[in-house]
Amino acid sequence: MTDAPALSLVTPALNEADNLPVFYARASAAADATGLAWEWIVIDDHSHDRTFDVISELSRRDARVRGLRFARRSGSHIAIACGIDQARGDAAVVLAADLQDPPETLGALVARWRAGAEVVWAARSGRSSRSNGWLARGYYWMMRRPLGMTSMPEAGADFFLIDRKVIDTLRQFRETHVSLIALITWLGFRQEQIEYDKQPRLHGASGWPMSRKAKLVFDSLTGFSALPVTACWLVGLCMVAASLALALAGFAGVGVGVLAPPLVIVVAAVGVVGGIGLVMLGVIGEYVWRTLDETRRRPRYVIEATTAGVSDRIGIS
Repeated sequence: MTDAPALSLVTPALNEADNLPVFYARASAAADATGLAWEWIVIDDHSHDRTFDVISELSRRDARVRGLRFARRSGSHIAIACGIDQARGDAAVVLAADLQDPPETLGALVARWRAGAEVVWAARSGRSSRSNGWLARGYYWMMRRPLGMTSMPEAGADFFLIDRKVIDTLRQFRETHVSLIALITWLGFRQEQIEYDKQPRLHGASGWPMSRKAKLVFDSLTGFSALPVTACWLVGLCMVAASLALALAGFAGVGVGVLAPPLVIVVAAVGVVGGIGLVMLGVIGEYVWRTLDETRRRPRYVIEATTAGVSDRIGIS
């Protein structure tokens, strides 16, 4: 294995066979322009195309390219965590393989790091943030306001640089159900940001369906806040108040729609009490499931294959 580089590029990849050669050409030119020795770690999240074959070919041509393939799909945040585990540089830059995050932004990130920043976010500019859906804007508002993570870029960030101190700190956290972006924000350190314009995807389709986005939201909430539990009793109080209002209407002899007063009382009691119970059980169940899953201490990822130069110690983690 060659001497440790100064800069580690970390890229999760899911069905990115067409994008990776273009990414390599652009990212290697941008990394060379920084004047730093670098490596590129690509984590194949169990793709169904030739992604790992492409990574292997690039690794044979350039020893600075190192690849790992998961035995099962684990998600981009776990793939990033795996790449950070493997990073040998004084700093690591995480960027996607689809070229929506332009590698040419690398120089600006490194410049801020050289000036003393320990976390540098590449924040989406006003132009690119307008293309975000209302769900994405709502998520980042939730993280910044109710959860108090004011260091998180307002328009979101998927592309960032972290210093070796942050890398070593992240390695101490072995949580499975967690938003890596939220965890880095929560850690502290000296955090700064630059702006960039998010680009259209070069090839293929996004690997982030709505189900994974919903899981990210809930992982962020349960991982860093008791807000869902608080919301349970708030919703419960509101539903109790609504049921009391309906009950009073029923006792006063006032019907609601086609319901006679006695039926109003029954519907209010059954519907509201049942709803409160289901909401509370659902939220508490999510916390219990996450606690159970963490206590099992199963590996966060399992490595199926690696290219040359990858540490032998990381079959599972």
